[in-house]
Amino acid sequence: MDKIKLGLKENWKQFTLLVIINAFVGGMIGLERSILPQIAELEFHIAAKTAILSFIVVFGIVKAITNYFTGALANKVGRKKLLVIGWLFAMPVPFVLMFADNWNWIVAANVLLGINQGLTWSSTVVMKIDLVGEKQRGFAMGLNEFAGYIALAAIAFLTGWIASEYGLRPYPFYIGIALSVMGLLGSWLLIKDTKHHIAAEATSSKIPKLKNIFWETTWKNKNLGSVTQAGLINNLNDGMAWGLFPILLATKGFSIAQIGIVTAIYPAVWGIGQLFTGKMADKFCKKDLLFLGMLLQGITLVALLFAGTITHFIVLSSLLGWGTAMVYPTFLATVAENTHPSDRANSLGVFRFWRDMGYAIGAIVTGVIADSFGINASIMAIGTLTISSALIIFYRMKCSDKDFIKIMDWIRNKFSGTHVVKYRSSCY
Repeated sequence: MDKIKLGLKENWKQFTLLVIINAFVGGMIGLERSILPQIAELEFHIAAKTAILSFIVVFGIVKAITNYFTGALANKVGRKKLLVIGWLFAMPVPFVLMFADNWNWIVAANVLLGINQGLTWSSTVVMKIDLVGEKQRGFAMGLNEFAGYIALAAIAFLTGWIASEYGLRPYPFYIGIALSVMGLLGSWLLIKDTKHHIAAEATSSKIPKLKNIFWETTWKNKNLGSVTQAGLINNLNDGMAWGLFPILLATKGFSIAQIGIVTAIYPAVWGIGQLFTGKMADKFCKKDLLFLGMLLQGITLVALLFAGTITHFIVLSSLLGWGTAMVYPTFLATVAENTHPSDRANSLGVFRFWRDMGYAIGAIVTGVIADSFGINASIMAIGTLTISSALIIFYRMKCSDKDFIKIMDWIRNKFSGTHVVKYRSSCY
């Protein structure tokens, strides 16, 4: 126990391996990102938007439930074991996507994919937070989410290009076989559990334990509840982007290759941006980043209604990606900052449960509105809801004492030699 040290520098080898593993995790989602809605329409002749988005509904619900149980079982079963089990569920997914002769098989593949994502992504998140300690959580989460979403973007672009050159199936899904094999072997042979890091941090933590982890994370605790509702809304609009963006672009006459570019830019900016926003979360008030990020997403979604050219969509996809980058690592760092080390995995599981339920809720809501009133009405509704989520953060959430101290230190360094009479943070 004496040899255990917390910090990114002290644990860089295991941290780097976890970043690589999470890139494989993100790549598994990228398999479907740009071409599955086209497969539904062109190969299975499914016209209703609600039916097309059924795979996202199933994926979101299964991943959300798996997130919850991953958090609840992390301390009992062990992070590494859950990570390895998650990759076993991924192995059949590319084969089902390649050879399915019925849409129900595609939905079944997304059940397995949801379990895979819930177990693997949640495990890598918790293990990285365990390793780095409290000082660099935002940066750690930025690196984690960067790896996952840049891989998602790269695979989404690659599958879109392969589909445009060689057809929608089976060639784009060969990549999934390689990803699942490398993810399983890497997790099994190279990753070490982080239970000793948790024990070391718990001895010095001054954060009180939560009385009811589920309800306090869900809403009762003002900071945790604000983060949780924003996480749900964020993935709600991401579910809409996943399911409706390809269809919206297709109705405007764009090719499969062009659709692949636009659908890849959004998660690419999201992924790359987190290298910067994760570090920002360690330096500035997390409330400010969350509010501005959600507000930017909402405004951008509304602006999509006025887009007409591929350039418009590329710019707006980039802005949507940056808004999401501002909040994603900040969500996780905020939950970790407001929970005791022994509560952390469970609280993160509850947060990720509600966040990924946003996929299912978003797919259902956007599908129903799109079928009833059109895609534009669906986009407007989700954009408005995202702006409302930003306002909840603004009025309900507060910066932590640590955030306030960081701001005051920054002001002292910035204006050293001058007399600062009074400072009131915008976070209060």
